[in-house]
Amino acid sequence: MSTKRRDFLSLLGGSSLLAVTGTSLVPRAALAAESAHPAPLDTTFDMKWAERVTGKFRAVFDSPELSEGAGLFRAVLWCDEYKSVYGTARTEMSPVLVVRHEGIVLAMNDEYWKRFKVGKEAKIKTPEGKKWAEANPVGVPTPGTPEKMARYNIVNFIEDGGTVLACNLAFGEVVGRFMKEDKLDNAAARQRAIEHLIPGVVLQPSGVFAVLRAQEAGCRYIIAS
Repeated sequence: MSTKRRDFLSLLGGSSLLAVTGTSLVPRAALAAESAHPAPLDTTFDMKWAERVTGKFRAVFDSPELSEGAGLFRAVLWCDEYKSVYGTARTEMSPVLVVRHEGIVLAMNDEYWKRFKVGKEAKIKTPEGKKWAEANPVGVPTPGTPEKMARYNIVNFIEDGGTVLACNLAFGEVVGRFMKEDKLDNAAARQRAIEHLIPGVVLQPSGVFAVLRAQEAGCRYIIAS
């Protein structure tokens, strides 16, 4: 593990914060769960993001797992390293992060994490290591984070011009939780789930669709988690 990544994980509470010791975050039989709570095919999916992938350097970071937040980390680090090595301006970089399968919870806000006890389910603890995390560890800027690491979160990633795409099929598991807990029909539960997405995250028909569409937009592919 690189020094930069060790520093990053340390600032976020180390491996005790981000390591997933269980076998799954979304249940292992994710596709079965998605079948149980199908996310309807929405023909109004926003595809304008592809028109904004215009940088000279383009890459799609495929994140099907939580994996210590590696997908987001690698996407931001890629931009930083090109600036360091080549002096490349951030505007010339077009990173696309795709969160799918078990990685879908990275697209959800802190309220969702707290309510559904995602930290406990995923065995993710607070930086002190004493309590289960009640917030998405890479969702929003964390007060007190050193400036050089302050951009390593989804909110700032999007503000810097990055694109975050979320799998609608995996999102069906999120919808299913609201259906069960709030006793809502699928449409109402889906709307409530969408309200808990981190602003700026764009739902796509599936993670596979998103990854391939990003490649069609000129992105090089890397499995990032």
